[in-house]
Amino acid sequence: MKKITIAIDGHSSCGKSTMAKDLARRIGYIYVDTGAMYRAVTLYAMRQGLFSETGEIDTEGLRQQITDIHITFQLNSETGKPDTYLNGQLVEGEIRGMEVSSRVSLIAAIPFVREAMVAQQQQMGKDKGVVMDGRDIGTVVFPDAELKVFVTASAEVRAERRYKELLGKGEQADYDEILRNVQERDYIDSHREVAPLRPADDAIILDNSHMTIPEQNEWLLREYEKKISQ
Repeated sequence: MKKITIAIDGHSSCGKSTMAKDLARRIGYIYVDTGAMYRAVTLYAMRQGLFSETGEIDTEGLRQQITDIHITFQLNSETGKPDTYLNGQLVEGEIRGMEVSSRVSLIAAIPFVREAMVAQQQQMGKDKGVVMDGRDIGTVVFPDAELKVFVTASAEVRAERRYKELLGKGEQADYDEILRNVQERDYIDSHREVAPLRPADDAIILDNSHMTIPEQNEWLLREYEKKISQ
């Protein structure tokens, strides 16, 4: 059977990664979480003291170190899902916290960061048979992807999902803070100068505000089966 490239874009906390991971597992494709890559860069910048006390980024300092940032994924044998590694160190847990979440859109808006990450992403997907999710996969990374999906949901629904996810991990969470973070990330992602968040012209739009996880997973599998049979 022929292999294709599947690009899943959309807003933060709208279930892109859940859908992408499930589909990749079911059809035997490689899954790449590009959002995790920008989160890893954000964590690197935090560790290197590249954020000021007021939240501003030392962009020149990050530019000088961008070639030192290497992000890889390794399959977790217990969860069956890929974990994120920053320069060989497992950082999957750290990059999912609110401290990183509140800064990642600022990092992702920096042109040279996007250029570096896009180059890594294109290398990962050069042989097709890949499911990749993020903000600009169908518009920038793989504009020729055979299947493009743009996922969205209301900010309130997405904040509630994120809130429950953090509580489920035993972390403290404040719904109002999360909602503000979701809205701020939407604005930054949609208004950045380089590769702003938008659906590709040929993307299929999915609003999953009122869908269960199994429902959205089955929807995506059907879209894949339609595309592969053409």
